[in-house]
Amino acid sequence: MTHIPTDRPAPGRPGAIVPVLAFAGIVVAVMQTLLVPVIKDLPALLSTSPSNATWVMTSTLLSGAVATPIMGRLGDLYGKRRMLLASLAVMVIGALVSGFTDTLIPMIVGRTLQGFAMGAIPLGIGLMRDLLPRERLGSAMALMSSSIGVGGGLALPSAAMVAQHADWHALFFGAAGLGVASIVLTLLVVPESETRAEGSFDLLGALGLSAGLVLLLLPVSKGSDWGWASGTTLGMFAAAAVVLALWGVLELRLPAPLVDLRTTARREVLLTNLASIMVGVSFYVVSLVLPQLLQLPTATGYGLGRSMVVAGLCVAPLGLTMMFTAPLYARLSARYGPKLTLITGLLIIAIGYGAGIGLMSAAWQTVVTSVLLGAGIGLAYSSLPALIIGAVPASETGAATGLNTLMRSIGTSVSSAVVGMVLANTAHQAHGLAIPTMHGFRVSFLIATAAVALGLVAALFLPGQRPSAVPQLRASSEEDANLERAVQVLRGFRGRVLDAEGAPVAHAKVTLIDHRGRQVGATHSTEDGRYTVAVPEKGPYILAAKATGHAPLASSATHLGGDHPVDLDLCLPGETVSA
Repeated sequence: MTHIPTDRPAPGRPGAIVPVLAFAGIVVAVMQTLLVPVIKDLPALLSTSPSNATWVMTSTLLSGAVATPIMGRLGDLYGKRRMLLASLAVMVIGALVSGFTDTLIPMIVGRTLQGFAMGAIPLGIGLMRDLLPRERLGSAMALMSSSIGVGGGLALPSAAMVAQHADWHALFFGAAGLGVASIVLTLLVVPESETRAEGSFDLLGALGLSAGLVLLLLPVSKGSDWGWASGTTLGMFAAAAVVLALWGVLELRLPAPLVDLRTTARREVLLTNLASIMVGVSFYVVSLVLPQLLQLPTATGYGLGRSMVVAGLCVAPLGLTMMFTAPLYARLSARYGPKLTLITGLLIIAIGYGAGIGLMSAAWQTVVTSVLLGAGIGLAYSSLPALIIGAVPASETGAATGLNTLMRSIGTSVSSAVVGMVLANTAHQAHGLAIPTMHGFRVSFLIATAAVALGLVAALFLPGQRPSAVPQLRASSEEDANLERAVQVLRGFRGRVLDAEGAPVAHAKVTLIDHRGRQVGATHSTEDGRYTVAVPEKGPYILAAKATGHAPLASSATHLGGDHPVDLDLCLPGETVSA
């Protein structure tokens, strides 16, 4: 579906919107990787068993998975900026709870609250779609989508340095400070979006999805501890299948579901989400393998004997390269489209993992691997939101990108479980400790390569895109942007919004609704009352117009396809007249 952003500049400070929203995404990523440097020390720090300590990480994973699609839908309904601020505020509270405790249960509560911040990524992408001019949207979404990798890469050496030279609680206080800074900047710079979805919040659907995700992801993350063939693990997988199936039936029957499964089942959305899972798998493998390889002692014969901080610095290029890839993505996508950019990214990831299997004997080699993988993952991550929002109405952006972010999270969860199992089963015992082996590291890289191959197959079967149906093809200059807008207008409606006396009405909101009652486009009239709105395909539509001081209008119209616009004037109040 096509969405036409208004040509009016966003209120507030448009030039600062992108860095502020990207900073929010980086803050969320920092929260996720905060405890990676001290994972092995958590049982001693919290005076608990290793199996109980894993709940500190698992709780964040589960709450993030649940919150992402729910916060996206709430943003569509009640305001994306409002929900973004709420996500960051809950994260700050969670960080403070964790920062003031040394016991397990309060720590788990705090980490659960921190997981709610995961909703910031899709909410930020939705705000960008609603607020930014077309020529800036491609690179902005790319940076926002990549921010989770950027923040993760930058956080590893920073968190390692703090953990090595200060009290570990400083990690949480630092995260809380970053969260507060993000909230203040968002309040000062980012305006609220006027785009809203119709209907009410699907509470029953939210509860059903939450239960299904917990039942699915909990055994994925704890299967190694419980045993993959245990009754608990298999029983929870079976229960997840039943609950998610019932949830799907419920969602299909509701007029305003939490997730529009019919839209999700479209080929372009379904295949993009499948590719997202595989990109998530590939991203997490390198984060699990390289830090361990770098920190293993040289006495093992293959360990590189580096400190925690140096290991973090060697992996940091992964995030830095992802950040610098965003502008490159905008140019590639503008010329060739996000499908080809996704395919290119996946190919680079495959090359990175293939080369990485033989580049494990020196620290500089791990840096090379990180740079290659960062470039590929950056291109792939940048392509995903563009593919999603090009296929869904503007009013469903938050929920759809939230579901896509959830798919990436599922990929990282599966990656963590599978790679953890591989490293455990291939480890050798030394003085009562399980030491990962070079064989385990290489098998993990082969698993990542296989996941990328599956993602590449899904990407190859994505449908081709017409210029009129690809809002993500961003122009590299103002001239190209104007040309792109002109092409889209040829396949839509245009006209004027008038009052009862025939005078133009400025800043009236014109909404395009398809025959299934979904918003598929929106714009505002200019100072002389003119509007243009593109259509995704030929067929019947309703054009709804409203403006302050005038009665609203809803009018039926049909677009017969082709490259000619339909001229239609909208009179407030009164009847629609053909121009």
